[in-house]
Amino acid sequence: MNYDLRKYKNILWDFDGVIMDSMEIRDSGFLEIFKDFPNEQVEELMNFHRTNGGWSRYVKIEHFLKNIVKTECSKEIIADYAAQFSSIMLKLLVNPDFLIADSLNYIKSNQHINYHIVSGSDGTELNHICKELGLNTYFLTINGSPTAKIELVSRIIKKYNYNIADTCLIGDSINDFEAANENNIDFYGYNNPDLLENHKVIDSFQN
Repeated sequence: MNYDLRKYKNILWDFDGVIMDSMEIRDSGFLEIFKDFPNEQVEELMNFHRTNGGWSRYVKIEHFLKNIVKTECSKEIIADYAAQFSSIMLKLLVNPDFLIADSLNYIKSNQHINYHIVSGSDGTELNHICKELGLNTYFLTINGSPTAKIELVSRIIKKYNYNIADTCLIGDSINDFEAANENNIDFYGYNNPDLLENHKVIDSFQN
């Protein structure tokens, strides 16, 4: 079902899977940085990663090392793996072929709305990708990890003094829903059939 978004003055967007079809590239990043670990451990991580698409790589790397591998998991080690992951992403994701035309055309055609990106991807990396692809001009802010998405949403609402009734979040994971729900704003699922049963879902932005 499609929903009328015209009542919203402010829309917060997830990035991966909503604006860019990058999930397979993200998968390849984890497979590469953890290629020296046993396959069954990496597969367990991949299941966790795909189930929690909106969470940051920092959380996923920590979960892998601490709960799956059960090895040392200092901030420095996590940061090192995250830097390796980011290096791979910066090479692969600066590619306009991965952009999702459906959502991006809607954004370009409705520039009277205040847009922000709130992503689980690394914030510095995400700003670089958006600048290289010319997306930064469409958004007031581009926000990512290591700050949790719930906190990113809260900060934007407070900083810009947004009325929560005029604000929604569009994402493709249960983590996106939780970020919206915790901040008392509407949530719309997109590009994820698993969200169909319990959430309002946008099939297409082209009405």
